[in-house]
Amino acid sequence: MSNFVNRDTFIPYNVPDITDAEISEVVDTLKSGWIAKGPRTVKFEKEFAEYLGAKHAVAMNSCTAALHVALAAKGIGPGDEVITTPMTFASTANTIIHVGATPVLADIDYRTGCIDPDEIEKKITPKTKAIVPVHYSGQVCDLDRIYEIADRHGLFVSEDAAHALWSRYKGRLIGNRLRGTASYSFYATKNLTTGDGGMLVTDDDEIAERARVLAGQGMSQNAWNRYAKGGTWKYDIVEAGYKYNMFDIQAALGLIQLRRLEEMQEKRLKIADRYQKAFGAIDAVDPPFVPEYTTHCWHLYVLRVVPELLTIDRDRFIVELNERNVGTSVHFIPVHNMSLYRNRFGYKESDLPNAQKHFERIISLPLYPSMTDEEVQYVIDAVRDIVEKFHK
Repeated sequence: MSNFVNRDTFIPYNVPDITDAEISEVVDTLKSGWIAKGPRTVKFEKEFAEYLGAKHAVAMNSCTAALHVALAAKGIGPGDEVITTPMTFASTANTIIHVGATPVLADIDYRTGCIDPDEIEKKITPKTKAIVPVHYSGQVCDLDRIYEIADRHGLFVSEDAAHALWSRYKGRLIGNRLRGTASYSFYATKNLTTGDGGMLVTDDDEIAERARVLAGQGMSQNAWNRYAKGGTWKYDIVEAGYKYNMFDIQAALGLIQLRRLEEMQEKRLKIADRYQKAFGAIDAVDPPFVPEYTTHCWHLYVLRVVPELLTIDRDRFIVELNERNVGTSVHFIPVHNMSLYRNRFGYKESDLPNAQKHFERIISLPLYPSMTDEEVQYVIDAVRDIVEKFHK
């Protein structure tokens, strides 16, 4: 019989880790007189590129913008097909539509939740021009196999690294020694946050140059500096670009968060390790599988329930956690379940069985640096209590 006792206060799924250092930097930015794109944004780009060991980093107002610009800068457009995963937020696929191309969904490897290279291979046609693999939850895709396929078929690779800052593939940071591009998210729930924001990273000079133009309304480079001493009011519109630039208030947060990243990651790793050990001993839940080639940043802790051993399904499990004051989320409702993709492209739930099975079992548990030891243990105990109560 469980001795579990409900706590009085709610443990949210996520809380941003903001300290006095971030607050002071934002206040200094507000006092500086330069709050739009300016010197702090440029500095954040430089420090972010240096952290990854990348040649170029282009700051934007979202990862969605970065994913869009990556494809646009490479010239992907109408008549082209781009292969991506259904197990992602819809923006990954939506940006393919934005450039006029057709998103083609390839099923996941059920063990990792990431796109399956064998399924990518099956989806390639003469119209295929690019692959957008998503490093799901901080888990890293099988990049050697993906790039081997891309090289063999002459395909561009735009890595969706929204979840993967700090993650490594075979010891190498995602974003280091890139052969295509990587796009990062700094949304409020991410391992590094600027409230919202993103970064496009590449070692390709041509992509970086065009990305800067496209993200800045199509203006000639350095037009942001036209109001400063030594700047010029003269500029040119060289492309029909977008209003995608980051601004200095966001960058102020990013600069401090980047300097604190290792500290925040150390806390995430300790929490994830506790979860892995605890849930690995419970038969009715399935903790994340981490292959040898991955160093996981644990942006998300995605636990799968095993409904064959329970009298309740995933949805009821979430309700039970909520009743025990544990916040959760689900990452993600697969893209092929969305009405846009069903109606426009004819997708059915049965088309991508691994993604569908994964979706129907997953729960994202609380994981953030400011969680206390007591809160982590409480989440573990809550899961254990539900399993004991509803085990077949």
